[in-house]
Amino acid sequence: MKVSVASLAAGIGLLLSAVPVLAHHSFAAEYDANKPVTLKGTVSKVEWTNPHARFYVDVKDDSGKVTTWNLELASPNVLVRNGWSRNTLKVGDPITVSGSMAKDGANLANARTVTLADGRKVFAGSANEDGK
Repeated sequence: MKVSVASLAAGIGLLLSAVPVLAHHSFAAEYDANKPVTLKGTVSKVEWTNPHARFYVDVKDDSGKVTTWNLELASPNVLVRNGWSRNTLKVGDPITVSGSMAKDGANLANARTVTLADGRKVFAGSANEDGK
């Protein structure tokens, strides 16, 4: 039985197109809406990418030890509709972020709101209030 090059290419293309779907997850699969977290720190990195923008915050504890937290946001498209721009967060900005912790206890959270240094509050748009 001969397989045409077009059929083989179509099959490979179909498999490759499914890879991003496997990488995406629901809020409830990774985060716990019953574990709220509020972090105050300094932005150390911003990733304005799909499917979710991310930023990293260096948080100092009472002893001065710095822990870096990974915060997930909505997609850049949703963030723009919520009033964000790619320059809303910049490395070195002091911020306060509220969200939901990761279920596995890692220094990972889904951001809900970010309070900027000037007091403005921006909404992350990454999960509904009911955690879906």
